[in-house]
Amino acid sequence: MNKKIGFIGLGIMGRPMAKNLLKAGFSLVVYDLNKEAVADVVKAGAASAHSSRDVAQSTEVIIIMVPDSPEVKQVVLGKDGVLEGVRPGSLVIDMSSINPLVSQEIARELKKKGVDMLDAPVSGGEPGAVQGTLAIMVGGEEKIFKECFKVFEPMGKNIVYVGPIGAGGFTKLVNQIIVALNIATVGEAFTLGVKAGLDPQTIFQAIRGGLAGSAVLEAKAPMMIGRNFKPGFKIKLHHKDLNNALTTARDLGVPLPLTSLVQQILVSLIIDGKGENDHSAIATFFEKMAKVEIQSR
Repeated sequence: MNKKIGFIGLGIMGRPMAKNLLKAGFSLVVYDLNKEAVADVVKAGAASAHSSRDVAQSTEVIIIMVPDSPEVKQVVLGKDGVLEGVRPGSLVIDMSSINPLVSQEIARELKKKGVDMLDAPVSGGEPGAVQGTLAIMVGGEEKIFKECFKVFEPMGKNIVYVGPIGAGGFTKLVNQIIVALNIATVGEAFTLGVKAGLDPQTIFQAIRGGLAGSAVLEAKAPMMIGRNFKPGFKIKLHHKDLNNALTTARDLGVPLPLTSLVQQILVSLIIDGKGENDHSAIATFFEKMAKVEIQSR
């Protein structure tokens, strides 16, 4: 697929994803409210647009990477949005992490104008976005997914078709629940170990090769031990994802008691001024109560 691509949303994730598309030889038109981010991607070879509508008018495939459901609805359905400029036969790929029921709603509106949509949220955080190794969960028509697979390749390594429109979002919610609960478990358990007088680095080396080992443990335990909470994925964004999970679960009649508990921990951390920190800082909730820090002496 050599069609011109539009890219809306150049935040922590979107900016490196757009740059990887440029490195792969794709022609890009980009838009974001952050002019500095736009200028940075333009310097890398993209053209800039004045609005989401402008992006849609000048491209055939429009990728969206913004924070949440309201932003996606504004970008697509709002004033000067994609729907106002998009041409029949175009494709919208929403790679944001939003409520999958909203994805289905937006897809229905686009379909009225002869425009297809894929929902394709990602996992892997900023490191995965920079390295082009994201996990990408794609929902929509399988034929369209196969046709535009090469668009996903520069951004991810584990690219999986998961079902009809909305399925990508549902899969991402499953992912975010597991990641949040896993980080909380690591933080709680390491707090116990440190309170007992153990060195957290030694704990890490002792358990990483056993059943407690996981991608979360490998990525987040060193950040906790090193007191490095620079955001790869912010607490406030994970809070948003768990809110979407709980809202969706309510609509589907699924109880999520553990997710509800961790969501309240995230609320507490946001109130404590830690919403901009990496989600590895979930550990600080347990540290504060136990009056210890997970760090080597």
